[in-house]
Amino acid sequence: MITGGQEGGIAKNIKVIEWLKADLLTSLSALFKSMLRGSEELILDALASLVITCYVLGRRLGINFPRLDLKIESKLRQGIDENHEVEKWYGDISNLLNYLVDKKR
Repeated sequence: MITGGQEGGIAKNIKVIEWLKADLLTSLSALFKSMLRGSEELILDALASLVITCYVLGRRLGINFPRLDLKIESKLRQGIDENHEVEKWYGDISNLLNYLVDKKR
């Protein structure tokens, strides 16, 4: 049985999820526009907003931050193992993985 308080909480969570989905699109649009303008500060701001929104959206969907971090590390390892083009050409994937692992220490 769902009580009135739970219904309100569920509705609020759904509303926040919808808001976060819209925020993802807004931040992505801001990133694309800032790339056209060539403003490093605006690019940095948009990228940070995207990352923050993804973490918060994951939390609203029942995924805690450490679990998301583990999945990110797993995906990076997978990209390295599969010799992703970005890894092959620039080493960005292993650089990011090393950064995240070192940051945890």
